[in-house]
Amino acid sequence: MNPPVLSIENFSVDYLVDPVVHAVTNVNLRLHRGEVLGLAGESGCGKSTLAYGIVRLLKPPAVITSGRAVFHSREGHEIDWNELHAEDLRANRWEKISMVFQGAMNSLNPVISIRDQFEDVFTTHRPEMGKKERRQRCGDLLERVGVDRKRLGSYPHELSGGMRQRVMIAMAMALEPQVMIMDEPTTALDVVVQREILREITRLRDELGFAVIFITHDLPLLLEISDRIAVMRSGEIVELGGAAELYTNPKHEYTKQLLASFPSLTGDRGSFVRGAMDDRLLALDAVEVEAS
Repeated sequence: MNPPVLSIENFSVDYLVDPVVHAVTNVNLRLHRGEVLGLAGESGCGKSTLAYGIVRLLKPPAVITSGRAVFHSREGHEIDWNELHAEDLRANRWEKISMVFQGAMNSLNPVISIRDQFEDVFTTHRPEMGKKERRQRCGDLLERVGVDRKRLGSYPHELSGGMRQRVMIAMAMALEPQVMIMDEPTTALDVVVQREILREITRLRDELGFAVIFITHDLPLLLEISDRIAVMRSGEIVELGGAAELYTNPKHEYTKQLLASFPSLTGDRGSFVRGAMDDRLLALDAVEVEAS
């Protein structure tokens, strides 16, 4: 297995309300280079809180109460994300670890063109880049995610939901991070657009080599695209394993319940999950045969 790029150690987040809500409790995860790690669980289990805590984007009353998130650079250096001061945090966020937020329309500024929002990233983090180079880079990024560079002059409301999500993925890739955290990036998209987005993510991961934490309540989707899956319940990781292993031999009762909770239009409950995973297993078999 590839070396780690991100280690999450004994990580806990509380919401300081009355009574206190323990949203994330002693989470331990390790993300390897080039890996897609799926994070599954029902709404409210703490998935997004964990993601925001890792990149230190939590807002009060949420606070990190214990643990740390450690980034491992290719050069062998370790960066304790929790210990970074504001200036260092701004310098490293999006360059080492980036995030694709849930709800692209809310993440993009509605009164600023796509071009200006892209260029703002480079003027802030790459001030040495000239205007011509910046514009070329912005167009290249859009085309890399399947959007015509002519759309740089558009405003967010002029783009479809799928195009806005692609723009957000392109912006997250702008500084070539080694880790991308994706918080339900295909939510509210129709199934055809969802499939296209997933293909783009897989292709870009293979092409650029970044690692992904993919957060969703959609377990069949994770079974298809993830190398490993962590199942979260009530703020805790209750099961962690390879996608194929988790599908064929789930250990925790909650994981079994999740696998059984997706009905099929034509078959018995859980058959949709079986179909998605069977396709993945066939693909893995084909790769192994080709490699041999």
